[in-house]
Amino acid sequence: MNERIDPFVQMLDSYKAAVFAKDVDAFATLYDDDVHIFDMWGAWSLHGIASWRNMAVEWFSSLGSERVIVDVKDAQSTLVGELAIGHAILTYTAVSAEGKELRSLSNRITIGLKRTGESWKVLHEHTSAPIDQRSLKAILQYSGGG
Repeated sequence: MNERIDPFVQMLDSYKAAVFAKDVDAFATLYDDDVHIFDMWGAWSLHGIASWRNMAVEWFSSLGSERVIVDVKDAQSTLVGELAIGHAILTYTAVSAEGKELRSLSNRITIGLKRTGESWKVLHEHTSAPIDQRSLKAILQYSGGG
């Protein structure tokens, strides 16, 4: 990229920190008011920051004393003017209050960002996982490559 700071990588770093801290405000700040989300969990899609913020409140409160560590692999992005698009593999690992790994899952993510003043905001986010053709179940463990 031609710019010093990759807005996609910067967004992912902020996302990881907000998820680990279970900080709904920091999480929601990453997204545009008119964000459109194609998420893997529950709803077919969510539109607008209010519905996405509500999802974060439910997710973070469902964790109790657990925290979630987000690991990013294979992040790539392209910047064109006021827009950036990137994709990566994210692995979410739940850890106990004592730091013991409890469970993990991976998914693919594609994010479109737009520059809003001096900051970048997520305008569109799409998460997915490949589907096993025999069982028709999502494959939620990343094995690399492909």
